Formats: sequence, structure tokens, C-alpha cells
Amino acid sequence: MAKPVILTVDDEPQVLNAVERDLRQHYRGKYRIVKAGSGVEALEAVQGLKRRNDPLALFLVDQRMPGMTGTEFLAEAMKLYPDTRKVLLTAYADTEAAIQSINSIGLDHYLRKPYEPQEVFDVLDDLLEVWRDTVDLPYDGIRVAGTLWSPASHAVKDFLARNRIPYQWLDIEANSEARELVEATEQGEHHLPVVFFPDGEVLVEPDNRTLAEKVGLQTEAKAAFYDLIIVGGGPAGLGAAVYGASEGLSTTMIEQHSTGGQAGTSSRIENYLGFPNGVTGADLASRAYAQAKRFGAEILTAVEATKVELDGTYKRVTCSGGDVLSCRALVISTGVTVKKLDVPGIADLAGRGIYYGASLTEAAYYKNQHVYVIGGANSAGQGAMFFSRYADKVTILVRGSSMGITMSKYLVDQIDGDDKIEVRTRVSVDEVSGKEKLETITIRDNDTGDVETVPAAALFIFIGAEPHTELVDGVVERN
Repeated sequence: MAKPVILTVDDEPQVLNAVERDLRQHYRGKYRIVKAGSGVEALEAVQGLKRRNDPLALFLVDQRMPGMTGTEFLAEAMKLYPDTRKVLLTAYADTEAAIQSINSIGLDHYLRKPYEPQEVFDVLDDLLEVWRDTVDLPYDGIRVAGTLWSPASHAVKDFLARNRIPYQWLDIEANSEARELVEATEQGEHHLPVVFFPDGEVLVEPDNRTLAEKVGLQTEAKAAFYDLIIVGGGPAGLGAAVYGASEGLSTTMIEQHSTGGQAGTSSRIENYLGFPNGVTGADLASRAYAQAKRFGAEILTAVEATKVELDGTYKRVTCSGGDVLSCRALVISTGVTVKKLDVPGIADLAGRGIYYGASLTEAAYYKNQHVYVIGGANSAGQGAMFFSRYADKVTILVRGSSMGITMSKYLVDQIDGDDKIEVRTRVSVDEVSGKEKLETITIRDNDTGDVETVPAAALFIFIGAEPHTELVDGVVERN
């Protein structure tokens, strides 16, 4: 695969050469640096990159250039590369134009001249991290082969996706080449999924820890004693890891599945402090993870804390791999466990059309179909808005009389304005059914008692959660 490109544009040759030199020294071959002396020349370069299907990661563009300003160039270039990150270099007098371009062209950042190189790279490193996590590059990575309605295949895809590990999905029922690839393995198609790695290694029905080790996630602690241990890798745990490590404490965080927690599965969070345009849960988790690692925190993934004990002034944590870690301070941020829907048929169809939470890995497979969402709080609303991008229709089933009681007003307003979303209140699900996958759900009107059975492609369940505090039972008083 061709190296991703960083394109820098400035009409002053001395400045352009200096920026090019700094970019090459900082990224040292990770990106191909392309420079242009004008907006017109830069646009020609962009058109050439597009013809070759080269990935373009970032624009670093001066605003004040003759013939075509930086914002004018970006407005044209983003037609060809809409996902490329955009940074504008401005003089103080051009600040207003830069601020306006945030809304007009989705500018990611602007920097005033003169600037310190480290100031620039702090911004660029962050934006490039986001770009790598979100862009669809020409593929040469991990491939997961299985069947669409296999719970085990869903589990592997979900683990990789929530840990922001890119992969290509190969459905052996729809792709004959994928089936042949699987059949050529030692265990054939009788054990799915099969995960193929670029180095030639093949894993069959891997568990989360095996996957984590293979993709380079840390699964074993480097020491036996820490100043601070955090159990749970949601926003609270990640925040504790950042603050602890940044103060110089030896810090490790233990997460049994993926960093980000429940928030990490959200398709979009509009009311999180510091993100005026909203942020996806995956983006939030990725930024927090990178920040914690930057300060030196260890993050153990696919490792479960199975026991907590007090040892005088110290605390001991036993991990699923058998390691016993000790610490001065212990933070328990285990979050919640999603509530399960207890109706006939539900257990047999989990992962085969029935999903708990916003299963973002599966949403695209329901294009032009009718899906249902159960729940009346923010997570259900955020999920419904995301699913409406793909599904032909999304029906939200709410047990109460109104979503406004438990859902933020901004979400209620968005749902009201989406023609693809229908809301049904005072209803509940009595039963689900299907053979290989979900086929129908039975809905009860809670006022009249009337029931109806309707076809459904998928059912996404958001019916609340319960505190996940069993780990400290007998150690900390629980209410």
C-alpha cells in the first residue's frame, strides 16, 4: 500500500521548504510529504493523487496566497478527499476567515503564524491519529472470515472494532473466494470465524486474549507493584489513568474487553464537554487511550480482574491470566452491565439479529431493511440516529409514555426530524423468533393488551444497565 500523503501548501518558497523539512524529520518515512507553491499547483497534485488512488491524510495550507486562498483550495480539494484532515496556517489578520471556515468547510484546526514546530506537531499527530482510525484505506491488513449470523463471528468483529483494530470482513456464504480461503485452512469451515493476519498466521475461533496478544495490545503487566491500579477502561478509568500517569505515578489499567466502555459504543455523543460538534464514542476512546499511553500508563486489554483483596495499606488484584498485582491506590471503575431482555427466543438469537447496545459493526448489513430499537434513553436515541443512515426504517419501541422523560432534548428533536425513524410508545416486546436469524418480533400494546407479530431484520436493545460491582463484594460496602 502506498504511504499516506501529507500535502503542504505555501506561496513563500523559504517557508514551504522549511515546513517540508520539519515534516520529513518528524514523521521519518511514515508519510510521504508533497509540497506545492500555490493553490492551483496543489489542486493539480490532489487530482493526481486521486487518479492513483493514493491515500491523502492531511492538508497543511497557508491561508493568504495569491490566486487562490487556502480556504478556497480546501473547499475544492475536499470534493476529492472529504475525509482528509485540514489545518490552516494564518496571520493574525486572517483569524476571522479561519473561524468562518470551521463552519463552511469543516476546518479541523488553524494555527497563527509565527508558531513553534512542537505546537504544530501536537495538533498534526492528534489529527493523523483520528484520520487513521476513521479512514477506509486500500486494504492489506487483518481479514476475518465467517458467517453473518454467527455469534462467534460477531464477537470477534466486535472485539476488533471496539479496540479500533481495522479488519476486512469476509462472508463465506456470499464470497466464494472467502470460502475457498477458509477451506484451505487445517480445520476448514467447521470452526468459524477464521482470522488471517498479514504475516501469514491464521487463528481459528480465537478468544479475546489471543486476539489481543496477536494484534499488539498489552495483556501482561510489566511489574508486580504499581502506585495506582485502575480496574475498568471506560471514560472514568481512562481519565484516572491520564491523571495518575501525568502526575508521575506508576499506573496500570485493567480492561476485560475494550477501552471506552459503554460510551465507546455510542455512534455520536453531542453533549460531551469540549466537543462542540459532537464526538463518536470510538473517537473519544481512541483519544483518551492515546493520551494515557503518552503519559506512560500501561493498559491491559482482554484481562479481567477476578479478585480484590486488602493487604494492610496495600491492595492486591488477581487477574484472569493468574498474575497478582499490588498497589498503593486502587480505583474501581467497572461501570455497568447491560440488562438482558428476558422473553422467549431471545437467548438463541443473540448475535444473529439480536444485539445489546449499538452494534456499530453490524449496522451496515441492514441497509434498506427495517430494524427495531428498544429503549427510551440517550443510548437508544443515539443508536437509532446511527442506524437510520443505513436502514430503510427504524422503529423505536418505548415502554413509557414519552421519550422526553429519559432522553436529552437535542436527541428527541433530531429523532423527530428524521423521516426514517418511527417512535411507538407504551409498548413492549413479548417474543422474538427465527431459525438461522431473527425473523419476527411480537409487540404488545401496554394499554390495550393487543399483540402483533411483525417482520424484523434486527433488534437492538437498550433497556438500561446495572452496576458491575461484584468484584469488590466483601471488600467495599455496596448499596
